[in-house]
Formats: sequence, C-alpha cells, structure tokens
Amino acid sequence: MQIQPFHLAIPVDNLELARQFYRDTLELPEGRSDKQWVDFNFFGHQLVIHFKEKKESSTIRNTNPVDGKDVPIPHFGVVLTWEHFHNLAEMLHQKNVSFEIEPYLRFKDKPGEQATMFFYDPCGNALEFKAFKNQSQLFAK
Repeated sequence: MQIQPFHLAIPVDNLELARQFYRDTLELPEGRSDKQWVDFNFFGHQLVIHFKEKKESSTIRNTNPVDGKDVPIPHFGVVLTWEHFHNLAEMLHQKNVSFEIEPYLRFKDKPGEQATMFFYDPCGNALEFKAFKNQSQLFAK
C-alpha cells in the first residue's frame, strides 16, 4: 500500500506567533493561508494551524510516564531518517528551542532502537520527532 500524506489541523491561540515558529524555527514551507489559518508542508504532510481563542482552563499539562520521563499527551510529529533527526535536533538547539524532553536514545542495541525528542510550540501543542536506527524495526516488538 502506498502511503499518502496525512492532514492534521491544530488550534493555536496566536496565529502569527505559531506561524513564525513553524515557518522560521522548524523551517517548514508555508502553503495557503487565510486570516484564520495557515497550511504548512510538515515533512511531506499537511499541517494546518487554525486560530482558536484560548479558553480559561487549567494550565496542567497531561503526561504519561515513559522511561522515567513525563511524555506530553497528546502529541504529534513524524518519524525522520536517523541523519535528519540529528540535524533537526542540532538546528533546534542552535535556535534555543526549549525541549520538554531533550533528544535521547531509547532501546539501545535492542530491536526498535530509536532517538526521540519532545518540545512544545508557542501555543502549547506538543511535538515529538523520532528516528529509528533501523527503519525496518519501526513496529518491532
């Protein structure tokens, strides 16, 4: 089966700040836009940021314990090549992105060995990027 690009629409409470983050920090090509939304080429997939006023609610972020770390839930991202992951991590460090979970290696020398990192966009959306040492082990047990 040929994989098709996914489409993901997320809320942002500051369209211009989010636009700058995805365009300038992550260096994603910008596509169509309107006063309330902006399309981005998210590593070959379609990411749309939609303006949505922030509701007054709890500032508690949901997490799930994994490897002794508090993984943000929900989160989204993509699986990159090993080289692209490390290049992105270096670029994010150079741009002083604040990581929720710094890039680290999971399952070292085991099936599914992978690098992963987590951070938030300026509107509180959690992102995870990961890469597998051996891409064929993406679904390894």
